[in-house]
Amino acid sequence: MHPDHRSYHRFTGKARLERSINSLLGLLEGISIDGRINDAEIGTLKLWLVDHQDVAGRHPFSELVPRIAAALEDGVLDAEERADIRWLCERLRGTEFFDMVTADLQRLHAVVGGIAADGTITVEELRGLSEWLDHHEHLKTCWPYDEVATLATKVLADGRIDEEEHRLLLDFFSEFMAVLDERTIVRPVAFDGPELRIGALCAVMPDIRFSESTFCFTGAASRFTRAELEDMVRELGGIPLDSVSKELNYLVIGADGNPCWAFACYGRKVEKAVELRRKGVRLLIVHENDFHDARLDN
Repeated sequence: MHPDHRSYHRFTGKARLERSINSLLGLLEGISIDGRINDAEIGTLKLWLVDHQDVAGRHPFSELVPRIAAALEDGVLDAEERADIRWLCERLRGTEFFDMVTADLQRLHAVVGGIAADGTITVEELRGLSEWLDHHEHLKTCWPYDEVATLATKVLADGRIDEEEHRLLLDFFSEFMAVLDERTIVRPVAFDGPELRIGALCAVMPDIRFSESTFCFTGAASRFTRAELEDMVRELGGIPLDSVSKELNYLVIGADGNPCWAFACYGRKVEKAVELRRKGVRLLIVHENDFHDARLDN
C-alpha cells in the first residue's frame, strides 16, 4: 500500500467493502446492458473475483463470492443467475457510509467499464447506457455523468457508431476499467461547451511555470509524499494550496489511485476543477509525470 494511503486504511475498511459491491452492481449492468454477455465480459467478472479473493472470508463477501463463482462455473451467466447476484448485492449494500449519489457514481464508473470490457461498443449498449442515465438523473453535474451522457447522445444522433466515434468511446470507456484495480485514470477525456469537443482532461505537454504559481495535488503520487511535493513547489517559487479554487493555477493528479476513496478514479478536487474550467477559469489539470518533467527542467 502506498504510504499516503495507510492513515486512511484502518478507518475505511467497511467503506471499501461497500464500494466493491457498488462497483460489482455497475459491472453487472455494464456487461449485460445490450442483453448479451460474451466470453470477454465474463472474463471481466472473473477478474473481480480474483481481486476479492483476499476478502472472500469476510462478510459480505463470504456470501457474495461463492454465489458468483458458482454462477460462472459453466462459463455462462444467464438471466436468472444475474438476477440472483443483483438481488444479493442490493441487500448486502447500504448507504451507511456513502450517500446515494456517491454509491451510484461508483456504479456508473463500473457500468461504463463493463461496456468496454470486450473491446467493442455497440449501438445497443449505448442505448442501454442512455436508459441507465435517464434513470439516474440525480447524478447530473457530477463527473463523469454529464460527459458520458453528452458523448452517448451525440454518437447516437445518427443511429450508428462510425470508426472514429468507436475509437473515442473505447478510449474513454476503457479508462474506467481502472475501477477494478483502483488505479488513477491515466488518459481521461473531458468535454467542453454545448458542442461535443473531446480532449484530454490532463493537459498534453503542458507549459508549467513555478514562480508565483499556485499548485494543488490530488491522489497519491507514485514517487513522493504530498508534503515532499509541496516542498518542491516552494523551492521553485510556487505556492501550494490545499483546495481547488479560482486562485489555483495547476491541479496535479497523482499516478496512484487511493483505494480508500469513495471515488476510485479521482476525488472531489478534479470534479471541482472541471466545474471551474467550464465557467472559464484558467486552471490547468496536469499529470504527475508532466509535473516532474517541468520540475527537472527548472
